[in-house]
Amino acid sequence: MSRWSEAFAMQAKACRALGSDLTARVCESLAELIAHDPGPIGAGVRDWQGDPTYHGDSVPLRLCGALHGLVLAGDAPGLADAYAGHADLDSEIFQSIQYNKATILEWLKHPPQTNEVARSAVLIAAGRFLGVAAPGVRFDLLELGASAGLNLNFPLYTIAENTTYAGSSDVVLTPQWRSGRPPAADLAIGSARGVDINPLDPQRDGLRLMAYIWPDQRPRLERMRAALEIAGIHPPQVDRDDAGAWLGAQLAAPAARLVYHTVAAQYFPAQTRTRVEDAMQDAATRATAEHPLAHFSMETDGTPGTALRLRLWDGNYRAWDLGRADAHARWIDWQPKESR
Repeated sequence: MSRWSEAFAMQAKACRALGSDLTARVCESLAELIAHDPGPIGAGVRDWQGDPTYHGDSVPLRLCGALHGLVLAGDAPGLADAYAGHADLDSEIFQSIQYNKATILEWLKHPPQTNEVARSAVLIAAGRFLGVAAPGVRFDLLELGASAGLNLNFPLYTIAENTTYAGSSDVVLTPQWRSGRPPAADLAIGSARGVDINPLDPQRDGLRLMAYIWPDQRPRLERMRAALEIAGIHPPQVDRDDAGAWLGAQLAAPAARLVYHTVAAQYFPAQTRTRVEDAMQDAATRATAEHPLAHFSMETDGTPGTALRLRLWDGNYRAWDLGRADAHARWIDWQPKESR
């Protein structure tokens, strides 16, 4: 199997595991089409320079995003029908690619960029835990790999159990709790700012953010629409910079801060990850009970789901493994344990 076809097979398997059978079928249809496409799209994928899998350039999701973008923009009504199960998927994908080559080639140039709002459920839970660990402290938020900054607004979102999301202007998060629950106390929040190497604007890039959500996952689409509405009222502040260089500058002056990132560190270059850790270790030496430094991460670690970890420097050092969560935060296994 060629590397590019392996990328589509891997992505189809991953999509099914994450609950999107439609996107898996789109990946399989695209793989068959690309194998026989003599045009620039087929050639571009087959001759891809770099890693086409989701470990690298995520070429299948670039094409899936392009197709969904056409549907959302109203430029591929036949494909919209196919996504709804009312037309032949293979035929409509073929037609969409034939009639929208320039648009699809442009999408193919850019890596997928998402802003998974459901991960804010994990941020709310971690914030509540931190509020108990550091009572009475108001933390400024610093998000690394913030994309459009929608998860900088997590204090404006709500966790509600046994709630069916109906598409209101509120972001209501309903993860499946597999074990315990976070404490009820909320974290006091000050300012909020993020960084991304290629920040998106919620208003300008709303279609792009929607397009990379899989079309058969309606709750995710509705959450994104609601989050974009909130961002229109409370615009997130996201700087364009390398996370390592940016964080060092942000932590220079004394203040209470919570640094966090969700499924982002794996995409940072090794040098950036080192600079991020160096910046936090340097700031940790100046942390006090009045100006503590906290670091929360929701990142993959080679086992199913993501690891939830919290560190706190406040003149002393404490750390916790908070449990695990699905990459899209569909479930949270909340089991806080102190660690080193």
